[in-house]
This record gives sequence, C-alpha cells and structure tokens, in this order.
Amino acid sequence: MAPWALLSPGVLVRTGHTVLTWGITLVLFLHDTALRQWEEQGELLLPLTFLLLVLGSLLLYLAVSLMDPGYVNVQPQPQEEVKEEQTAMVPQAIPLRRCRYCLVLPLRARHCRECRRCVRRYDHHCPWMENCVGERNHPLFVAYLALQLVVLLWGLYLAWSGLHFFRPWGLWLRSSGLLFATFLLLSLFSLVASLLLASHLYLVASNTTTWEFISSHRIAYLRQRPSNPFDRGLTRNLAHFFCGWPSGSWETLWAEGEEEEEEGRSQAV
Repeated sequence: MAPWALLSPGVLVRTGHTVLTWGITLVLFLHDTALRQWEEQGELLLPLTFLLLVLGSLLLYLAVSLMDPGYVNVQPQPQEEVKEEQTAMVPQAIPLRRCRYCLVLPLRARHCRECRRCVRRYDHHCPWMENCVGERNHPLFVAYLALQLVVLLWGLYLAWSGLHFFRPWGLWLRSSGLLFATFLLLSLFSLVASLLLASHLYLVASNTTTWEFISSHRIAYLRQRPSNPFDRGLTRNLAHFFCGWPSGSWETLWAEGEEEEEEGRSQAV
C-alpha cells in the first residue's frame, strides 16, 4: 500500500472517530464521575457494560463504514445478455434509468459522486462514515445509530455527574474545563444522533430513503405516482428492511402497486 493511502479521507475520518471515542471515554474515567466512583467501590459491572457498549458502537461504525453498501455490478457483459437483463429487470411501465458509468440503473439505485459507484437503494453518502448508506448496510446503520445514542446519553449522564460547580470559577474551569467541554460535545452528538435515528426510523417505517424523500419530485419512478409505491404497511416494511422478508425486486413491487392503482381507478369508474 502506498504511503499516501494512509492520508486518504476514509482513513482519516475513521481514525478521528476512533480517537475521539476512546478520548471521551478516557476523560470520563479520569474525572470524578459516577463511572470512576463505581470503579473505586469495586462495582465493575456497570463500567464494564459501558466499555462493551462503547466497543460495540465502534465496531458497528467500522462495519458500516467499510462494508459494501450495495454497489451495482458494472462488469461488462455481451450485448445480448444486457438486453435480456434490462427486459427482466425493468418492466415496460417503469421509466428506464441510465447511468453513464453503470449502464442501466436498477430501481432505487443512484450514482454516488464521492464513491464513484452506483448504489442499490441509495439513501445518502455519509461524510462521517466516508461511505454510502445503501441496500446492504442501511439496517446496520440504523442499529449503529441506536447503540450510539445509548452510549452518548449514558456518557452525557456520566459527564454531568462529575461536574461539581464551585467558586472561584477560574479554579473550577482549570479542574473541570475538559469534562465540561466533553459534556457540551456529548450534548451536541446526542442531539444529532437523536434526530438522525428518528428520521431514519420514519423512513424505514414508510419504506423510503433520504434521497427519495428529498428529491421525489425529480425522480421519474416517483414523480408519476400519487403515493409511495414501495410502502406496504408498517409491519411488512420493517420485516423487509431488517429481515429481507418478503423477498422480491423493487421493480416487481413497483409494478404490483401500479396494477393495484389501475384496478382502483377502474372500479371507481
């Protein structure tokens, strides 16, 4: 591996996240917080649980950051095979979408300029992950947000437990300034993680993505439909997102929704 590869954005972002995570954890242990008091009293269950949660959130972060988000296969194929795939994958009722890099795009896929690849069920490109969130890693991304929020809220409580305010303020700032800065940082991260988790749970419950939610008026396969063609109810949406059930392509689901709408219109007439 070339030396300059160590300075790539992905390496820098992941290293920064890892250093920040363990740095904040170290601050909570070094100051007079409930975490340190439990340790001094020999009550090791809660400190060990906290450390395991921190480690689990870090491992989930690295997994989501490093895994394939669902890249579209761009291996060249004979022209006849491409045509057959196009016919099977894109029914006539569905607008054909093309990418200058990846030929025909599967439904709900989008080309990411940062990754320079097309991603299936594209949600967004996460700069904090330096990776796309797509069909393969979106469930793990939601799990990471949930676990990270638990760690952040617990860390927020621990930081607050060590903030013993006293005068003069200059002396207090010298003794607790770093812990106070950690508290403010954890407050900001907790707010961001809460908003992200709430928004993604809403998107998952309605079987849509961040890109589709923001740009539905510009997406051909959504613009011509009055409602979300992929929404099959809360239970089925959650089951499909987390468990992959019921299985089936997005093209088939879109076509089924089109047929149901046509039947509804014909019955109304």
